[in-house]
Order: sequence, then structure tokens, then C-alpha cells
Amino acid sequence: MERLGTGIGWRPEIADAVERMPGIDWVEAVAENVCPGHLPESLERLRERGVTVVPHGVSLGLGGADRPDEGRLAALAERVEALGSPLVTEHIAFVRAGGALTASPHLEAGHLLPVPRTRDALDVLCENVRIAQESLPVPLAVENIAALISWPGEEMTEGQFLYELADRTGVRLLIDVANLHTNHVNRGEDPAKALAELPLEAIAYVHVAGGFERDGVWHDSHAHPVPRPVLDILTDLASRVCPPGVLLERDENFPEPAELERELGAIRRALETGAVERVKTQLLEAGSAATRRAEAGAVGPGKGDAPGDGDASGDGDASGRTRGARGAEGELLAGGSAERPGNEPEDAEGRLLAGAERPGEETRAAEGRLLADDGAGQRGEETGAVGATRGAFDLPHPSECRAARQRLGLAQAALLSALVAGTPVPEGFDRVRVGVQARALAAKRADVVAKVAPELPVILGEDYRTAFLGYAQTHPMTGGYRRDALTFAEHLLSAGRPGDAQARRELREWWLERSGPSPRSRRPVHRLARATRKVLLRR
Repeated sequence: MERLGTGIGWRPEIADAVERMPGIDWVEAVAENVCPGHLPESLERLRERGVTVVPHGVSLGLGGADRPDEGRLAALAERVEALGSPLVTEHIAFVRAGGALTASPHLEAGHLLPVPRTRDALDVLCENVRIAQESLPVPLAVENIAALISWPGEEMTEGQFLYELADRTGVRLLIDVANLHTNHVNRGEDPAKALAELPLEAIAYVHVAGGFERDGVWHDSHAHPVPRPVLDILTDLASRVCPPGVLLERDENFPEPAELERELGAIRRALETGAVERVKTQLLEAGSAATRRAEAGAVGPGKGDAPGDGDASGDGDASGRTRGARGAEGELLAGGSAERPGNEPEDAEGRLLAGAERPGEETRAAEGRLLADDGAGQRGEETGAVGATRGAFDLPHPSECRAARQRLGLAQAALLSALVAGTPVPEGFDRVRVGVQARALAAKRADVVAKVAPELPVILGEDYRTAFLGYAQTHPMTGGYRRDALTFAEHLLSAGRPGDAQARRELREWWLERSGPSPRSRRPVHRLARATRKVLLRR
């Protein structure tokens, strides 16, 4: 895995500031907001300067019950190629449910929702990840998400779930320490335990972001400063491993560039503190090992021991190892600059950790390709080699995965319907928290529609938000946000709203301009000609 360094999330609102920021080694761009044929000039300039750009997807829904959409995968691969990225990232989440698999209406969440940590969900996620890996030209890393709600009947902790996912697929992990903090507040989960259970060698990079707490619930807003508890979790992670990269996320409520630079400085200091703790731990372990060897030497060589056996087996000279560790500590503490402490030693460690392959990773990837086709035969039709490999790596039979998909699909559709369509909350969920999540989804929907269709808040004025939230209660999102904006306008017009005649005319013109296959001409003669042609074609 490539050493990335310190980065920041690239957003159009702060593009100029990011270009001028010192010490930015790489940036991350939301994949769905990048057009491969028309890259933003700011990203082009950053790439020309040698700044790495990583596309970060938000719409694949790898944790959903359906197989990843081929069109979405192709679009993501296209963006990877256009940006020349060394890897691509997505989320361990579901973003839609329903449809043919469950014989229920298709629903879109417009948000990243948590996957149940069950064997069924893990089997489906692993197969979806393998399908994505086959379709993407670079390594894939997946991110742990923040959640307001917990699934009933979960069978694994977050660390165990991520460990099994990485072990079975070879996928890299994008660890968001802000999300670990969110889940600590909202779900009572211990961040230190999660870090202790993670396969640290699988980490591709780390996200850091801010949020806020309201009524005992932490909201991962990406619109507030990074709080101290999140930095403390970052320090804890850095005390265990040198992450190949760390990135600051900010999506809204952008502060002055100087404030973002101060946050980046706080992130670097948290990493430095963790690195010092990591070296201290290594020195203590080396000292303990030296003491044990010295005590064993005082007792005398055991049966079958011979001089030099310790060196041959890799123990080496205790004092030499201690000196080496102290030398490493000296390089770590003295070699870094103020902006990137410990750069050289940490680079070396990062390359070593990122390059270490887990045993059997290639075999697992090959097996994933073999199992990616849902049309595989029944268990009795497998060859002995396939069956043996499947058993060795605890991989589900395709027929079992199909059944798991259906069970998962039904559960996800029931939850999403409760969140966006007002159906009863499924048994076992915290109804209060589901209500909080439902209101948060509706509020986000209103905010995003206002961004993709900024004319609507202008036309409707102060009534926009109230009108949209009322519409959202009875109209779940079934397509993207742009389609949602059009459906919202149709809903108002069909009800004779808004009450002001001028606003209603403006809304109708806006809807007509965007609802057809091509924009309406502003010249009346052209509109008349098109209407006449339609009438004649009907005869």
C-alpha cells in the first residue's frame, strides 16, 4: 500500500484554499461529484504538482442485499482511471433496499445506513466486495460508518466484523476514528476494543472529522471542529500502528483556511504522540525479551541447544536489538520536521506494514472470483478442489449466499421503510432512535435537494423547508436527489401550491424546463412549433 501522508477532503467550496495549504500530500474527492471528462481545474492542478487524488464513493451500497450495480462500478472505475488514483474507497453500508429481491417497493435512503453484524450480512458483504474488487482497476478500501441505531441480534463486535471481512476478501480498511467515537456515544461501543480487534496491517488510511452532540446523540456532521475525544482515538491508533495516511474531512460550514490548517496541525501532533508511545512500547517489549533471554542463558542451554541457535532462529543479540530499537527511537524523534514528525522512520514502517500480505490472500481473492457468479451449481456439483477450498476459508456456498441475501434484504427493507415511509418500526429496534434517524434523513434530504435545485428555496422562500418535510413524510425517495426535486415540485403543483400565483407560475416554469428530455426553448415560436409537431404525430 502506497504511503499517502497527510491530506484533506477536496470540496469545490475550499478548492482554492486546499491548493494553497502547506504540507498537503494528498486529497480525497467524492467520486459521484467528479465528471471524468471534465475534471475540476483545481484537481488537475493538484495532480500536476504530484498530489495524489483518491476517489471516495458513497453510492455503491456494498452492505446491501443486492449485488453491486455494474453501471455504478463502471462509473467508479472510470473515475479512478481519470484521476490516476492508487486506490479507491467506499463504505460498509447499505443505501437502498426493496425491489425484486424482496418483492417490495424500491427505496433510497440518501444516506449511509449500518449493516447488521451477523453471519448473513458478512457473507453477503464479502461476496459484494469480491465483485467490486474484480471490477475496479486498483485496490479497494472500505470504511466503517457512524450509526445512530443498533441492529438487534448482532453476532459480532465491529472489530471482529472488520477482521473477518479483511481476512476473507483481502480488502483494505479505511478506519474513520470519528465514526468510532460516534458509535461509542450512540451505541456504547469501546473504541479501544475495536482498535485492538482490527487487522492493523490492512489499514489503507484514516479519516478524522468533527460532529456535535444533541440530546445524548452524537451527529457525525463533518461540519464542526474535530473534538478532543476523536484526536485521542487517533493517538491510540497511532500508538499501535503507523497509518499510511490520515485525512481531515469537512463537508459543510467551512471555516477560514487558517482554522483548517490548525486542525491539520492538531492531527499531526496526535499522530506524533501516538508514534512516541508506539516506540516506548517496542522498547519495553525488547527489554523484556532481552531479560528473558538473559535468564534463560544463566540457567544454561537446554537439551538440543547449541551456541548460535538463538541467532539462527531469529532471536538475535539482545543488546544489539535494544540498541537497534533505541536507534529507531532516536530517528523517529529527531528525524521529523515540525509539520510531518517522524517522517522517514514512519515511512519505512508504513511501507513494511502496508506491503505485508496476509496468508492466503491471493488464494482468497481467486476463490472470490470463482464464487462471484450467483449462477454457480448446487453443492453436489462442485469439484473436490472447489469444495475443499471453500471449506478451508469458511466461504458460503452460492445457494446459501442467495438465501442470506433474501433474509438480509427483507430485514433492510423493513428498516428503511420505517425510516422513510412511516411503516411500523421492526421488532427489536429502539423506536426513539429510529425516530431520530428518520428525522435526520428527512432533514438531510431537504438540505441536499436545496443544493442540487437551489431555485426551489428561492421560489418558495421561507415555506420551502416546511413544505419539503411534509412531502417527505408521505413520499419516500425512489431515485436520486435530482429526481426527488422534480417529484417534490410535481407534488406541490398538483395540490395547487404554492398559494401565491407568481410563485406557482415560477415553479411550473422551473418544472417544465427540467422534466422533459431536453430544456425548453425560451422562444415562444419554437415552443409553438414543438407543440404543433406533437399534436400532428398523435394523428
